[in-house]
Amino acid sequence: MKIDAPAALDRLDFAKGNGLVPVVAQHARTGEVLMVAWADRTALERCLDQGRMWYYSRSRRKPWRKGETSGNGQTLVSLHADCDGDTVLALVDPDGPSCHTGEWTCFDASPTLPALATTIDERASATAASSYTRRLLDDANLRLKKLGEEVVELAIACRDGDRERAASEAADLVYHALVACRAAGVRLDDVLRVLDRRRGLLPRRPHQDEPVDAE
Repeated sequence: MKIDAPAALDRLDFAKGNGLVPVVAQHARTGEVLMVAWADRTALERCLDQGRMWYYSRSRRKPWRKGETSGNGQTLVSLHADCDGDTVLALVDPDGPSCHTGEWTCFDASPTLPALATTIDERASATAASSYTRRLLDDANLRLKKLGEEVVELAIACRDGDRERAASEAADLVYHALVACRAAGVRLDDVLRVLDRRRGLLPRRPHQDEPVDAE
């Protein structure tokens, strides 16, 4: 159930948690689980009213705004209740790291694409050109040549109806596309933002983002 108005909070079971419900904060685009905290009704009402994430501190016994001390807040994209109404999923756009330790997330369990993008970033930061990724980043001709080759190989596999090879070539193309984008200063989050705009989840930018099915 999507929670898009204060009245929808009536369907949450706050009593089970003595006035609180657990809130799972998930990156709205990458799917990364960022953190888990608690919230009371007041905190969730403030989320809906302000479009920023509020939680409840059990030690201080009051609501708190994410980032009020660290500066690493979270913009609310949408709130969703689970099937029992006793847990809330918050899709958010983080300003920075979400963990109090300074780590990006409280969990070391990145989904596939963010994990791949992180690996590419790590290779880009390496001082020695000892990896294939770093070779691609350092050589524009090689990088673009491989990107073009992967496009052709995927097209041939799809033409031939070879499911296994098509999946493999598609994976190669995603990797090489992310490397090429990284060299151009484009991050995975930039690409996902465009897709979300096309899905209507973010405001469209006139004359820039075309629909997914546009020819």
